[in-house]
Amino acid sequence: MAANSSSTGSKSGSSAGGKQSGPSAEQVVATFQRMRQEQRSMASKAAELEMEINEHSLVIDTLKEVDPSRKCFRLVGGVLVERTVKEVLPALENNKEQISKIIESINTQMQAKGRELTEYRERYNIRLVGEGEGEAQGQSEASSRDSEGGGSKSGAGVLVS
Repeated sequence: MAANSSSTGSKSGSSAGGKQSGPSAEQVVATFQRMRQEQRSMASKAAELEMEINEHSLVIDTLKEVDPSRKCFRLVGGVLVERTVKEVLPALENNKEQISKIIESINTQMQAKGRELTEYRERYNIRLVGEGEGEAQGQSEASSRDSEGGGSKSGAGVLVS
């Protein structure tokens, strides 16, 4: 028993020592890129749903001008079904409302992800390539002349392309 607990203690001690130094630059960049990709995918999904809302609005506006007893066709789960306008119109309006709620939820998640990204960037001093070129150009030229390849204070962060 004593030998087993001592070997377990040494394993946990070595892993705890590795955790204290923090993640490597590659891990920081990989995590940052993953977070950015998650935010991009949320934005593309929100844009896709916005397009669906526009399509729903067009169809709803068109069907409101038509006789309610007129037959129309609707694609449900890959199957084209025949219905009347008065049956389809409420379903379309309900779908549009549900999509709007989903978009609101995605936008809230995107804002939270943006705050998380900003906090992560500040914590690990991550700078993006091309970020602040106009305002920092004069400073970077001066610092590069002063310290050719030297490690300045601002160079302690991670540069992400």
